[in-house]
Amino acid sequence: MSVHQRESSTWRLMLRTDLPASFVVFLVALPLSLGIAAASNAPLIAGLIAAVVGGIVGGALGGAPLQVSGPAAGLTVIVAGLVGQFGWPATAAITAAAGVVQLLLGASKVGRLALSLSPAVVHGMLAGIGVVIAVGQLNVVLGGRSLSSALANLAALPAQLFAGHWASLLVGAVTLAVLLLWPKLPKVPAVLASLVAVAVGTAVAAVFRLDLARVDLPADLVRELALPQLPTGSVLAVLGAVLTVALVASVESLLSAVAVDKLHDGPRADFDRELIAQGAANLLSGACGGLPVTGVIVRSSTNVSAGARSRASTVLHGVWILLAVLTIGGVLEMIPLAALAAVLVVIGVRLVSVGHVRRLWRHREVLVYTATLGGVIVVGLVEGVLIGLAAAVLSALYRLVHSRVRVVERDGEWLVGVQGSLIFLSVGRLVRELRAIPAGSPVVLDLHVDFMDHAVFEAINDWKTGHERTGGRVRVDETPDSWFHQSIRSRPRLRRTLHAPRG
Repeated sequence: MSVHQRESSTWRLMLRTDLPASFVVFLVALPLSLGIAAASNAPLIAGLIAAVVGGIVGGALGGAPLQVSGPAAGLTVIVAGLVGQFGWPATAAITAAAGVVQLLLGASKVGRLALSLSPAVVHGMLAGIGVVIAVGQLNVVLGGRSLSSALANLAALPAQLFAGHWASLLVGAVTLAVLLLWPKLPKVPAVLASLVAVAVGTAVAAVFRLDLARVDLPADLVRELALPQLPTGSVLAVLGAVLTVALVASVESLLSAVAVDKLHDGPRADFDRELIAQGAANLLSGACGGLPVTGVIVRSSTNVSAGARSRASTVLHGVWILLAVLTIGGVLEMIPLAALAAVLVVIGVRLVSVGHVRRLWRHREVLVYTATLGGVIVVGLVEGVLIGLAAAVLSALYRLVHSRVRVVERDGEWLVGVQGSLIFLSVGRLVRELRAIPAGSPVVLDLHVDFMDHAVFEAINDWKTGHERTGGRVRVDETPDSWFHQSIRSRPRLRRTLHAPRG
Protein backbone atom coordinates (compact mmCIF):
# COMPACT_ATOMS: atom_id res chain seq x y z
CA MET A 1 0.00 0.00 0.00
CA SER A 2 1.39 3.40 -1.00
CA VAL A 3 1.82 6.32 1.38
CA HIS A 4 -1.10 8.10 -0.28
CA GLN A 5 -3.35 5.06 0.17
CA ARG A 6 -2.37 4.70 3.83
CA GLU A 7 -3.11 8.36 4.48
CA SER A 8 -6.45 8.06 2.69
CA SER A 9 -7.33 4.98 4.76
CA THR A 10 -6.39 6.78 8.00
CA TRP A 11 -8.62 9.74 7.12
CA ARG A 12 -11.55 7.47 6.27
CA LEU A 13 -11.15 5.63 9.58
CA MET A 14 -11.02 8.91 11.48
CA LEU A 15 -14.15 10.23 9.74
CA ARG A 16 -16.01 6.98 10.39
CA THR A 17 -15.04 6.53 14.07
CA ASP A 18 -13.30 9.48 15.73
CA LEU A 19 -15.48 12.22 14.27
CA PRO A 20 -18.83 10.89 15.58
CA ALA A 21 -17.20 9.88 18.87
CA SER A 22 -15.88 13.41 19.35
CA PHE A 23 -19.40 14.83 19.02
CA VAL A 24 -20.70 12.40 21.66
CA VAL A 25 -17.90 13.34 24.08
CA PHE A 26 -18.51 17.02 23.32
CA LEU A 27 -22.18 16.69 24.26
CA VAL A 28 -21.25 15.05 27.55
CA ALA A 29 -18.29 17.32 28.34
CA LEU A 30 -19.97 20.69 27.85
CA PRO A 31 -22.56 20.55 30.65
CA LEU A 32 -20.16 18.64 32.91
CA SER A 33 -17.55 21.38 32.54
CA LEU A 34 -20.07 24.07 33.42
CA GLY A 35 -21.40 22.07 36.36
CA ILE A 36 -17.94 21.39 37.77
CA ALA A 37 -17.06 25.08 37.52
CA ALA A 38 -20.22 26.00 39.40
CA ALA A 39 -19.54 23.37 42.08
CA SER A 40 -15.97 24.70 42.46
CA ASN A 41 -17.19 28.28 43.05
CA ALA A 42 -15.24 29.32 39.97
CA PRO A 43 -16.38 31.38 36.95
CA LEU A 44 -18.28 29.19 34.50
CA ILE A 45 -15.90 30.13 31.72
CA ALA A 46 -13.08 28.56 33.77
CA GLY A 47 -14.67 25.15 33.24
CA LEU A 48 -14.95 25.73 29.49
CA ILE A 49 -11.33 26.90 29.27
CA ALA A 50 -10.19 23.75 31.06
CA ALA A 51 -12.29 21.59 28.72
CA VAL A 52 -10.87 23.24 25.60
CA VAL A 53 -7.25 23.15 26.81
CA GLY A 54 -7.58 19.63 28.20
CA GLY A 55 -9.08 18.37 24.95
CA ILE A 56 -6.69 20.04 22.53
CA VAL A 57 -3.41 20.18 24.49
CA GLY A 58 -3.92 17.08 26.64
CA GLY A 59 -5.24 15.13 23.66
CA ALA A 60 -2.45 16.15 21.28
CA LEU A 61 0.42 15.55 23.72
CA GLY A 62 -0.99 12.77 25.93
CA GLY A 63 0.42 9.31 26.36
CA ALA A 64 -3.06 7.76 26.60
CA PRO A 65 -4.57 8.51 23.17
CA LEU A 66 -8.17 7.65 24.08
CA GLN A 67 -8.17 9.43 27.44
CA VAL A 68 -10.14 12.68 27.56
CA SER A 69 -8.85 15.47 29.80
CA GLY A 70 -10.75 18.37 31.30
CA PRO A 71 -12.11 19.71 34.59
CA ALA A 72 -12.74 16.85 37.04
CA ALA A 73 -15.39 16.37 39.70
CA GLY A 74 -12.75 14.81 41.97
CA LEU A 75 -11.08 18.21 42.41
CA THR A 76 -14.18 20.31 43.11
CA VAL A 77 -13.82 20.23 46.91
CA ILE A 78 -10.12 21.11 46.72
CA VAL A 79 -10.64 23.94 44.23
CA ALA A 80 -13.60 25.34 46.16
CA GLY A 81 -11.45 25.44 49.29
CA LEU A 82 -8.65 27.23 47.44
CA VAL A 83 -11.09 29.76 46.00
CA GLY A 84 -12.38 30.48 49.49
CA GLN A 85 -8.86 30.79 50.90
CA PHE A 86 -6.99 32.61 48.14
CA GLY A 87 -9.64 33.85 45.69
CA TRP A 88 -10.17 32.72 42.12
CA PRO A 89 -7.30 34.58 40.34
CA ALA A 90 -4.78 33.16 42.83
CA THR A 91 -6.29 29.68 42.42
CA ALA A 92 -5.67 29.96 38.67
CA ALA A 93 -2.02 30.78 39.41
CA ILE A 94 -1.82 27.76 41.75
CA THR A 95 -3.17 25.61 38.89
CA ALA A 96 -0.45 26.87 36.56
CA ALA A 97 2.24 26.17 39.17
CA ALA A 98 0.82 22.68 39.71
CA GLY A 99 1.27 22.13 35.97
CA VAL A 100 4.99 22.88 36.34
CA VAL A 101 5.23 20.30 39.14
CA GLN A 102 3.52 17.73 36.89
CA LEU A 103 5.98 18.46 34.10
CA LEU A 104 8.82 17.70 36.53
CA LEU A 105 7.12 14.50 37.70
CA GLY A 106 6.69 13.33 34.13
CA ALA A 107 10.31 14.11 33.28
CA SER A 108 11.46 12.11 36.33
CA LYS A 109 9.70 8.96 35.00
CA VAL A 110 7.45 8.29 37.99
CA GLY A 111 4.35 7.72 35.87
CA ARG A 112 5.17 4.06 35.28
CA LEU A 113 4.38 3.37 38.96
CA ALA A 114 0.75 3.32 37.85
CA LEU A 115 1.41 -0.12 36.31
CA SER A 116 1.80 -1.60 39.79
CA LEU A 117 -1.88 -1.02 40.55
CA SER A 118 -3.94 -4.15 41.12
CA PRO A 119 -6.53 -4.79 38.35
CA ALA A 120 -9.06 -5.42 41.13
CA VAL A 121 -8.50 -1.85 42.38
CA VAL A 122 -8.84 -0.38 38.88
CA HIS A 123 -12.04 -2.29 38.07
CA GLY A 124 -13.43 -1.51 41.51
CA MET A 125 -12.70 2.17 40.92
CA LEU A 126 -14.47 2.02 37.54
CA ALA A 127 -17.49 0.28 39.04
CA GLY A 128 -17.63 2.75 41.93
CA ILE A 129 -17.48 5.70 39.56
CA GLY A 130 -20.19 4.06 37.46
CA VAL A 131 -22.51 3.71 40.45
CA VAL A 132 -21.86 7.30 41.55
CA ILE A 133 -22.57 8.60 38.04
CA ALA A 134 -25.70 6.48 37.54
CA VAL A 135 -27.26 7.31 40.91
CA GLY A 136 -26.50 11.02 40.64
CA GLN A 137 -27.76 11.38 37.09
CA LEU A 138 -30.86 9.30 37.81
CA ASN A 139 -31.93 12.12 40.11
CA VAL A 140 -31.59 14.51 37.18
CA VAL A 141 -33.67 12.22 34.94
CA LEU A 142 -36.37 12.28 37.61
CA GLY A 143 -36.38 16.08 37.60
CA GLY A 144 -34.08 16.78 40.52
CA ARG A 145 -30.40 17.61 40.66
CA SER A 146 -27.26 15.61 41.31
CA LEU A 147 -26.11 16.07 44.91
CA SER A 148 -22.60 16.10 46.36
CA SER A 149 -22.31 12.41 47.21
CA ALA A 150 -23.63 9.03 46.13
CA LEU A 151 -25.23 8.44 49.53
CA ALA A 152 -27.05 11.78 49.36
CA ASN A 153 -28.25 10.93 45.86
CA LEU A 154 -29.50 7.53 47.01
CA ALA A 155 -31.35 9.13 49.91
CA ALA A 156 -32.97 11.64 47.53
CA LEU A 157 -34.22 9.05 45.00
CA PRO A 158 -37.48 8.04 46.80
CA ALA A 159 -38.62 11.66 47.05
CA GLN A 160 -37.78 12.28 43.38
CA LEU A 161 -39.80 9.23 42.31
CA PHE A 162 -42.97 10.75 43.75
CA ALA A 163 -42.22 14.40 42.96
CA GLY A 164 -44.15 14.25 39.69
CA HIS A 165 -41.59 15.83 37.34
CA TRP A 166 -43.25 14.10 34.37
CA ALA A 167 -41.66 16.28 31.66
CA SER A 168 -38.13 15.41 32.75
CA LEU A 169 -39.04 11.77 33.23
CA LEU A 170 -40.56 11.59 29.74
CA VAL A 171 -37.48 13.05 28.05
CA GLY A 172 -35.17 10.83 30.10
CA ALA A 173 -37.22 7.71 29.34
CA VAL A 174 -37.29 8.47 25.60
CA THR A 175 -33.54 9.06 25.58
CA LEU A 176 -32.90 5.82 27.48
CA ALA A 177 -35.14 3.88 25.10
CA VAL A 178 -33.28 5.20 22.04
CA LEU A 179 -29.93 4.44 23.68
CA LEU A 180 -30.91 0.81 24.35
CA LEU A 181 -32.81 0.11 21.12
CA TRP A 182 -30.64 1.95 18.59
CA PRO A 183 -27.75 -0.60 18.57
CA LYS A 184 -30.28 -3.38 17.88
CA LEU A 185 -31.55 -1.78 14.68
CA PRO A 186 -30.12 -3.27 11.45
CA LYS A 187 -27.55 -1.35 9.42
CA VAL A 188 -27.13 1.65 11.72
CA PRO A 189 -23.82 2.87 13.24
CA ALA A 190 -23.93 1.83 16.89
CA VAL A 191 -21.47 4.60 17.82
CA LEU A 192 -24.13 7.22 17.05
CA ALA A 193 -26.53 5.92 19.70
CA SER A 194 -25.77 8.66 22.24
CA LEU A 195 -25.89 11.42 19.65
CA VAL A 196 -29.22 10.22 18.23
CA ALA A 197 -30.66 9.70 21.71
CA VAL A 198 -29.84 13.26 22.79
CA ALA A 199 -31.25 14.63 19.51
CA VAL A 200 -34.50 12.68 19.93
CA GLY A 201 -34.84 13.74 23.56
CA THR A 202 -34.30 17.38 22.57
CA ALA A 203 -36.87 17.06 19.76
CA VAL A 204 -39.48 15.60 22.13
CA ALA A 205 -38.95 18.48 24.56
CA ALA A 206 -39.27 21.01 21.72
CA VAL A 207 -42.33 19.46 20.03
CA PHE A 208 -44.32 19.18 23.25
CA ARG A 209 -42.93 22.48 24.59
CA LEU A 210 -42.00 20.86 27.86
CA ASP A 211 -40.97 23.06 30.76
CA LEU A 212 -37.79 21.50 32.14
CA ALA A 213 -34.15 22.33 32.93
CA ARG A 214 -31.84 22.76 29.96
CA VAL A 215 -28.18 23.55 29.30
CA ASP A 216 -27.59 27.05 30.66
CA LEU A 217 -24.70 29.02 29.15
CA PRO A 218 -23.67 32.41 30.60
CA ALA A 219 -24.75 35.40 28.50
CA ASP A 220 -21.28 36.98 28.39
CA LEU A 221 -18.47 34.49 28.88
CA VAL A 222 -15.61 36.91 28.17
CA ARG A 223 -16.51 39.18 31.07
CA GLU A 224 -16.17 36.25 33.46
CA LEU A 225 -12.57 35.65 32.42
CA ALA A 226 -10.18 36.20 35.35
CA LEU A 227 -6.46 36.02 34.64
CA PRO A 228 -4.19 34.54 37.34
CA GLN A 229 -2.60 36.57 40.11
CA LEU A 230 0.16 35.59 42.49
CA PRO A 231 -1.39 34.30 45.74
CA THR A 232 -0.75 36.16 48.97
CA GLY A 233 -0.34 34.67 52.41
CA SER A 234 1.82 31.95 53.91
CA VAL A 235 4.42 30.52 51.54
CA LEU A 236 3.92 27.07 53.07
CA ALA A 237 0.16 27.30 52.51
CA VAL A 238 0.66 28.23 48.85
CA LEU A 239 3.26 25.51 48.36
CA GLY A 240 0.94 22.98 50.00
CA ALA A 241 -1.88 24.06 47.70
CA VAL A 242 0.31 23.68 44.60
CA LEU A 243 1.50 20.21 45.64
CA THR A 244 -2.02 19.11 46.56
CA VAL A 245 -3.45 20.09 43.17
CA ALA A 246 -0.47 18.57 41.33
CA LEU A 247 -0.53 15.25 43.18
CA VAL A 248 -4.29 14.74 43.20
CA ALA A 249 -4.57 15.70 39.52
CA SER A 250 -1.66 13.39 38.66
CA VAL A 251 -3.04 10.43 40.60
CA GLU A 252 -6.51 10.88 39.10
CA SER A 253 -5.06 11.16 35.58
CA LEU A 254 -2.90 8.05 35.96
CA LEU A 255 -5.73 6.04 37.52
CA SER A 256 -7.97 7.10 34.67
CA ALA A 257 -5.30 6.13 32.11
CA VAL A 258 -4.93 2.69 33.69
CA ALA A 259 -8.70 2.27 33.70
CA VAL A 260 -9.05 3.38 30.07
CA ASP A 261 -6.45 0.79 29.07
CA LYS A 262 -8.82 -1.85 30.47
CA LEU A 263 -11.63 -0.60 28.21
CA HIS A 264 -9.99 -1.00 24.80
CA ASP A 265 -7.56 -3.18 22.86
CA GLY A 266 -5.50 -0.37 21.31
CA PRO A 267 -2.01 0.88 22.22
CA ARG A 268 -1.20 0.96 25.94
CA ALA A 269 -0.68 4.26 27.72
CA ASP A 270 2.72 5.93 28.15
CA PHE A 271 2.23 7.21 31.71
CA ASP A 272 5.27 9.50 31.83
CA ARG A 273 4.20 11.18 28.61
CA GLU A 274 0.67 11.49 29.98
CA LEU A 275 1.97 13.28 33.08
CA ILE A 276 3.90 15.72 30.90
CA ALA A 277 0.80 16.37 28.81
CA GLN A 278 -1.30 16.97 31.93
CA GLY A 279 1.34 19.36 33.23
CA ALA A 280 1.36 21.33 29.97
CA ALA A 281 -2.45 21.47 29.98
CA ASN A 282 -2.61 22.70 33.58
CA LEU A 283 0.09 25.30 32.97
CA LEU A 284 -1.85 26.71 30.01
CA SER A 285 -5.29 26.35 31.63
CA GLY A 286 -4.17 28.17 34.78
CA ALA A 287 -2.45 30.88 32.75
CA CYS A 288 -5.72 31.47 30.84
CA GLY A 289 -7.87 31.49 33.99
CA GLY A 290 -9.12 27.92 33.72
CA LEU A 291 -9.82 25.13 36.22
CA PRO A 292 -7.29 22.37 36.90
CA VAL A 293 -7.19 19.69 34.19
CA THR A 294 -7.03 15.93 34.76
CA GLY A 295 -7.72 12.81 32.80
CA VAL A 296 -11.39 12.04 33.49
CA ILE A 297 -12.92 8.59 33.36
CA VAL A 298 -16.49 9.67 32.53
CA ARG A 299 -15.57 11.39 29.28
CA SER A 300 -12.84 8.83 28.55
CA SER A 301 -15.18 5.86 28.89
CA THR A 302 -17.72 7.73 26.77
CA ASN A 303 -15.01 8.25 24.16
CA VAL A 304 -14.15 4.55 24.07
CA SER A 305 -17.75 3.34 24.06
CA ALA A 306 -18.58 5.79 21.26
CA GLY A 307 -16.02 4.06 19.03
CA ALA A 308 -12.97 6.37 19.13
CA ARG A 309 -9.80 4.86 17.67
CA SER A 310 -7.22 7.65 18.03
CA ARG A 311 -6.39 10.89 19.80
CA ALA A 312 -8.23 12.77 17.05
CA SER A 313 -11.52 12.31 18.92
CA THR A 314 -10.11 13.87 22.09
CA VAL A 315 -8.64 16.85 20.26
CA LEU A 316 -11.77 17.40 18.17
CA HIS A 317 -14.04 17.40 21.22
CA GLY A 318 -12.04 20.36 22.55
CA VAL A 319 -12.39 22.11 19.20
CA TRP A 320 -16.18 21.55 19.21
CA ILE A 321 -16.49 23.05 22.70
CA LEU A 322 -14.57 26.12 21.60
CA LEU A 323 -16.63 26.56 18.42
CA ALA A 324 -19.91 25.87 20.21
CA VAL A 325 -19.29 28.48 22.87
CA LEU A 326 -18.35 31.04 20.22
CA THR A 327 -21.10 30.31 17.70
CA ILE A 328 -24.07 28.16 18.68
CA GLY A 329 -24.70 28.80 22.35
CA GLY A 330 -28.42 29.26 21.65
CA VAL A 331 -28.76 25.81 20.05
CA LEU A 332 -26.93 24.11 22.91
CA GLU A 333 -29.31 25.73 25.38
CA MET A 334 -32.17 23.75 23.80
CA ILE A 335 -30.74 20.43 25.09
CA PRO A 336 -32.62 19.15 28.18
CA LEU A 337 -30.41 18.17 31.09
CA ALA A 338 -32.57 15.04 31.48
CA ALA A 339 -31.42 13.80 28.06
CA LEU A 340 -27.76 14.26 28.93
CA ALA A 341 -28.34 12.65 32.31
CA ALA A 342 -29.93 9.60 30.67
CA VAL A 343 -26.77 9.14 28.57
CA LEU A 344 -24.67 9.30 31.72
CA VAL A 345 -26.88 6.78 33.53
CA VAL A 346 -26.24 4.22 30.78
CA ILE A 347 -22.51 5.02 30.77
CA GLY A 348 -22.37 4.57 34.54
CA VAL A 349 -24.19 1.24 34.51
CA ARG A 350 -21.89 -0.09 31.78
CA LEU A 351 -18.86 0.63 33.95
CA VAL A 352 -20.03 -2.08 36.37
CA SER A 353 -18.87 -5.19 34.51
CA VAL A 354 -20.22 -8.58 35.63
CA GLY A 355 -17.52 -10.26 33.53
CA HIS A 356 -14.78 -8.57 35.52
CA VAL A 357 -16.40 -9.66 38.78
CA ARG A 358 -16.46 -13.29 37.59
CA ARG A 359 -12.76 -13.19 36.66
CA LEU A 360 -11.82 -11.57 39.96
CA TRP A 361 -13.85 -14.19 41.82
CA ARG A 362 -11.83 -16.95 40.18
CA HIS A 363 -8.62 -15.21 41.30
CA ARG A 364 -10.01 -14.58 44.81
CA GLU A 365 -9.77 -10.79 44.46
CA VAL A 366 -13.43 -9.86 44.88
CA LEU A 367 -12.75 -8.51 48.38
CA VAL A 368 -10.31 -5.93 46.98
CA TYR A 369 -12.78 -5.05 44.23
CA THR A 370 -15.63 -4.65 46.72
CA ALA A 371 -13.52 -2.55 49.11
CA THR A 372 -12.55 -0.17 46.30
CA LEU A 373 -16.10 0.05 44.94
CA GLY A 374 -17.55 0.72 48.38
CA GLY A 375 -14.86 3.27 49.22
CA VAL A 376 -15.43 5.25 46.02
CA ILE A 377 -19.19 5.28 46.62
CA VAL A 378 -19.13 6.12 50.32
CA VAL A 379 -16.01 8.28 50.73
CA GLY A 380 -14.72 9.48 47.36
CA LEU A 381 -12.51 8.60 44.40
CA VAL A 382 -9.01 9.08 45.85
CA GLU A 383 -9.99 7.77 49.28
CA GLY A 384 -11.72 4.77 47.72
CA VAL A 385 -8.64 3.89 45.70
CA LEU A 386 -6.49 4.16 48.85
CA ILE A 387 -8.89 1.80 50.65
CA GLY A 388 -8.65 -0.61 47.71
CA LEU A 389 -4.86 -0.44 47.69
CA ALA A 390 -4.79 -1.14 51.44
CA ALA A 391 -7.09 -4.12 50.90
CA ALA A 392 -4.85 -5.36 48.07
CA VAL A 393 -1.73 -5.11 50.24
CA LEU A 394 -3.42 -6.93 53.13
CA SER A 395 -4.67 -9.60 50.74
CA ALA A 396 -1.17 -10.06 49.32
CA LEU A 397 0.32 -10.34 52.82
CA TYR A 398 -2.34 -12.89 53.75
CA ARG A 399 -1.55 -14.96 50.69
CA LEU A 400 2.15 -14.67 51.45
CA VAL A 401 1.80 -16.14 54.93
CA HIS A 402 -1.18 -18.42 54.27
CA SER A 403 -0.88 -22.06 53.37
CA ARG A 404 -3.36 -24.92 53.45
CA VAL A 405 -2.38 -28.25 55.00
CA ARG A 406 -4.64 -31.27 54.53
CA VAL A 407 -3.82 -34.62 56.16
CA VAL A 408 -5.70 -37.78 55.08
CA GLU A 409 -5.12 -41.43 56.01
CA ARG A 410 -5.93 -44.07 53.35
CA ASP A 411 -5.30 -47.79 53.88
CA GLY A 412 -2.48 -47.14 56.33
CA GLU A 413 -0.78 -44.54 54.10
CA TRP A 414 -0.86 -40.87 55.07
CA LEU A 415 -1.33 -38.22 52.39
CA VAL A 416 -0.27 -34.68 53.36
CA GLY A 417 -1.26 -32.01 50.85
CA VAL A 418 0.25 -28.53 51.20
CA GLN A 419 -0.78 -25.53 49.07
CA GLY A 420 0.19 -21.85 49.06
CA SER A 421 3.35 -20.01 50.00
CA LEU A 422 5.56 -21.47 52.71
CA ILE A 423 7.60 -18.99 54.75
CA PHE A 424 8.94 -19.10 58.31
CA LEU A 425 5.57 -18.04 59.72
CA SER A 426 4.11 -21.31 58.37
CA VAL A 427 6.60 -23.57 60.18
CA GLY A 428 4.70 -23.99 63.45
CA ARG A 429 1.42 -25.16 61.96
CA LEU A 430 3.06 -27.39 59.32
CA VAL A 431 5.35 -29.16 61.80
CA ARG A 432 2.45 -29.65 64.21
CA GLU A 433 0.45 -31.45 61.51
CA LEU A 434 3.43 -33.57 60.44
CA ARG A 435 4.32 -34.66 63.98
CA ALA A 436 0.74 -35.82 64.53
CA ILE A 437 1.33 -38.62 61.97
CA PRO A 438 2.07 -41.95 63.75
CA ALA A 439 5.74 -42.99 63.80
CA GLY A 440 6.75 -45.56 61.21
CA SER A 441 3.85 -44.76 58.85
CA PRO A 442 4.33 -44.38 55.08
CA VAL A 443 3.77 -40.75 54.09
CA VAL A 444 3.29 -38.99 50.75
CA LEU A 445 4.03 -35.27 51.11
CA ASP A 446 2.39 -33.47 48.15
CA LEU A 447 3.79 -29.93 47.89
CA HIS A 448 1.86 -27.61 45.57
CA VAL A 449 3.57 -24.37 46.59
CA ASP A 450 4.69 -21.25 44.76
CA PHE A 451 7.43 -20.40 47.27
CA MET A 452 9.37 -22.07 50.07
CA ASP A 453 11.93 -20.29 52.22
CA HIS A 454 14.91 -21.94 53.92
CA ALA A 455 13.27 -22.16 57.36
CA VAL A 456 10.42 -24.25 55.97
CA PHE A 457 12.81 -26.48 54.01
CA GLU A 458 14.86 -27.17 57.14
CA ALA A 459 11.73 -27.94 59.16
CA ILE A 460 10.38 -30.38 56.56
CA ASN A 461 13.77 -32.02 56.04
CA ASP A 462 14.38 -32.43 59.79
CA TRP A 463 10.94 -34.01 60.24
CA LYS A 464 11.51 -36.27 57.21
CA THR A 465 14.87 -37.43 58.59
CA GLY A 466 13.41 -38.10 62.03
CA HIS A 467 10.35 -39.92 60.65
CA GLU A 468 12.51 -42.18 58.48
CA ARG A 469 14.62 -43.07 61.53
CA THR A 470 11.49 -44.56 63.13
CA GLY A 471 11.03 -46.84 60.09
CA GLY A 472 8.61 -44.66 58.17
CA ARG A 473 8.82 -43.95 54.47
CA VAL A 474 8.44 -40.37 53.14
CA ARG A 475 7.95 -39.56 49.46
CA VAL A 476 7.95 -35.89 48.50
CA ASP A 477 6.03 -34.94 45.34
CA GLU A 478 6.15 -31.35 44.03
CA THR A 479 4.15 -29.43 41.43
CA PRO A 480 4.74 -27.14 39.63
CA ASP A 481 8.12 -26.13 41.12
CA SER A 482 10.70 -28.26 42.92
CA TRP A 483 11.58 -26.05 45.89
CA PHE A 484 12.30 -28.93 48.27
CA HIS A 485 14.32 -31.09 45.87
CA GLN A 486 16.34 -28.15 44.59
CA SER A 487 17.28 -27.33 48.18
CA ILE A 488 18.25 -30.98 48.76
CA ARG A 489 20.52 -30.94 45.70
CA SER A 490 22.20 -27.73 46.80
CA ARG A 491 23.10 -29.02 50.30
CA PRO A 492 26.03 -31.29 49.27
CA ARG A 493 27.58 -28.47 47.25
CA LEU A 494 27.17 -26.18 50.24
CA ARG A 495 28.87 -28.72 52.54
CA ARG A 496 31.77 -29.21 50.08
CA THR A 497 32.23 -25.46 49.90
CA LEU A 498 32.24 -25.07 53.69
CA HIS A 499 34.69 -27.96 54.29
CA ALA A 500 37.00 -27.48 51.31
CA PRO A 501 40.70 -27.07 52.28
CA ARG A 502 42.01 -23.56 51.99
CA GLY A 503 44.78 -23.14 49.46
